[in-house]
Amino acid sequence: MKREFEYWYPFDLRVSGKDLIQNHLTFCIFNHTAIMARHHWPRGFRCNGHIMLNSEKMSKSTGNFKTLRQAIDEFSADATRFSLADAGDGVDDANFVFETANAAILRLTREIAWIEEVLAAEASLRTGAPSTFADRVFENEINIAVETTKKSYEKYMFREALKTGFYDLQAARDEYRLSCGGGGMNHGLVWRFIDVQTRLITPICPHYAEHVWRERLMKDGFAVNAGWPTADSPDETLKAANKYLQNSIVLMRKLLQKQITGSRKSNKKKAAPVATLTGEEITGLIYVDEEFDGWKAECLNILRSKFDRKTATFAPDEEILEALQKSSVGQDGNFKKMQKLCMPFLRLKKDEALAVGAQALNLKLPIWGD
Repeated sequence: MKREFEYWYPFDLRVSGKDLIQNHLTFCIFNHTAIMARHHWPRGFRCNGHIMLNSEKMSKSTGNFKTLRQAIDEFSADATRFSLADAGDGVDDANFVFETANAAILRLTREIAWIEEVLAAEASLRTGAPSTFADRVFENEINIAVETTKKSYEKYMFREALKTGFYDLQAARDEYRLSCGGGGMNHGLVWRFIDVQTRLITPICPHYAEHVWRERLMKDGFAVNAGWPTADSPDETLKAANKYLQNSIVLMRKLLQKQITGSRKSNKKKAAPVATLTGEEITGLIYVDEEFDGWKAECLNILRSKFDRKTATFAPDEEILEALQKSSVGQDGNFKKMQKLCMPFLRLKKDEALAVGAQALNLKLPIWGD
């Protein structure tokens, strides 16, 4: 009995429903502190909400009920765990959705098929160190996933961990594959992606992870014992540059579509004729500026003057608005019109500064670096 006690105590975590905070969990602390030495006290508690089934309360009387064994038999263990992780974080009621579990089966199956396809055509992958812009962006996205997913797991935020360690990482892979085009993906990055994604998903989908680890990557041991992947610090400037590029691509496609179809709204009786453009007419000319200028530069100057670097906070909005009104931009013409133009940009840059620091307020665009 003593050996069992010394093995299990102190327990690392007790997870229970939010409705038990005032009784079970509170008295758990009272009992342990009253009876046991300090080094045997509980190390952590985690509360959660109730679980719903397909957005409705679980109830045997209504038939909206499923046991864990039934879910595993119907969806498999990993798909059940995937859907449970996706059900929600925190003390809000979690929502186990059958559609999510079924989609998880397809997602994991498709991912295994993609891994097999890539490894079978391994010779076609580009060798050497990551060199292109797409390579650097993808490598950075992997680093971001490693860091953010670790933080989520440490906080027991499994839905967020699933988002950053699987959904976001998959989206980054798909974007990278598209960006590489005919040049092909980098061999080392593809292998690292598979390795990292397998490790990140292991706590949620262990059977899938072990299959990929042993049968596809041909690694020794178990994925669960492989340890957390190492990664360099994320490059926020590179992330901002890629976001700017992707947004610009979307904007250019919209402009091109507008040029082809025309700006007139189609008539229900007779649609507007589609213009026929030659290759020369589709050519676009892109101008690039390294710094904000005009009214945007004035807005950034105001925000910098109203930003406290020590506390990372801004002055009240009233002060910022007053400074805008007194600036050269505010004094030039109709202030209400200028205010309507400036406020969205001011809000955007304020949010960026609060997220990444004062460098977001520099006149020089972050995508160009220092």
